[in-house]
Amino acid sequence: MRRRKRVVVGMSGGVDSSVAAWLLKQQGFEVVGVFMKNWEDDDTDEHCTSRADLVDAASVADVVGIELEAVSFAAEYRDRVFAHFLREYRAGRTPNPDVLCNSEIKFAAFLDHALALGADRIATGHYARVRSARDGAVEVLKGADAAKDQSYFLHRLTQAQLGPVLFPLGGLHKRDVRAIARREGIPTWAKKDSTGICFIGERPFREFLARYLPREPGPMVTPEGVEIGRHDGLAYYTLGQRQGLGIGGTRGGAGAPWFVAGKDSARNALVVVQGHDHPLLYRRTVDALEPHWIAGEAPPLPARLGAKTRYRMPDAPCVVQRRGDDLEAAFDAPQWAPTPGQYLVLYDGEVCLGGGVIAAVPQVAGIAGPAAPALVCACPPE
Repeated sequence: MRRRKRVVVGMSGGVDSSVAAWLLKQQGFEVVGVFMKNWEDDDTDEHCTSRADLVDAASVADVVGIELEAVSFAAEYRDRVFAHFLREYRAGRTPNPDVLCNSEIKFAAFLDHALALGADRIATGHYARVRSARDGAVEVLKGADAAKDQSYFLHRLTQAQLGPVLFPLGGLHKRDVRAIARREGIPTWAKKDSTGICFIGERPFREFLARYLPREPGPMVTPEGVEIGRHDGLAYYTLGQRQGLGIGGTRGGAGAPWFVAGKDSARNALVVVQGHDHPLLYRRTVDALEPHWIAGEAPPLPARLGAKTRYRMPDAPCVVQRRGDDLEAAFDAPQWAPTPGQYLVLYDGEVCLGGGVIAAVPQVAGIAGPAAPALVCACPPE
């Protein structure tokens, strides 16, 4: 009798991974669920739902009829993801831990564990697709549901990581996933999507960060150098931020809301501007460091591609070319608040090619003071 292929599914206790497991079981695979617990520092019911999520994952496993194992990659997460997260914030940048969660945990530590369990393939609940190109390479494609597409977070994966991957939800829309879960009696069918820091969950962010990085208050200034408030520490703010500044929309004589436009590390000053469309929030050219290509090598450059400078934004047309070991993307239209530490992710149509880390902008003329600010997030659902 021919052996069924074994697929190990990363199960988070959410509806997406639940339906992914169910679909694979219906397709005739031998399915094993693995629940990853990767944060232990303050794992309380107030901030982290891992206990409840494990209960939900176990309930789903019972309904689907599969085994479920709980494993901890807390040490790997702290070393490979959280340490980088803190270094970036300490340097005044805004990291995106979800990208590293994928490349270092979900498709590295988890993949290794799954292979040790005898897996032929692994699967997750990501809204993305994979296919074989004509040269045999594995391509990452956008998910069919444009509103849920998560290819952005997969752009640093390698061919070795993608080879054994299945994305059962890639061709589905979220509404259809919930409909399947409800129809099949999967208990997570109405569960809210997870948000917050990858594997850490939702919590008061500034409070959380202050446990690891010291508060270093300083002035909040306009581009002209006028102090209009005080900040708690540059690390606690990000480019384009509007909420939590503590300065009303009428300060400075106009009614428009204030936004973070830059960080002047030399003076420990947070530069703020009024109005969403202030010119200091826009950049037509974005440099990206540490480029990574999913295919293993760069496409012919320069090339006209689509690019995202943050998740949930439409692809913006640009010309991408090399700048030494780095990349430069020149956009047709200025982009709002590209943020150092986040990612420039590149697309050729529906194919995600890869990307790089957005670099700090060069000095901006017209900023008051001895030095211009270095302009400096969102986590996806399950």
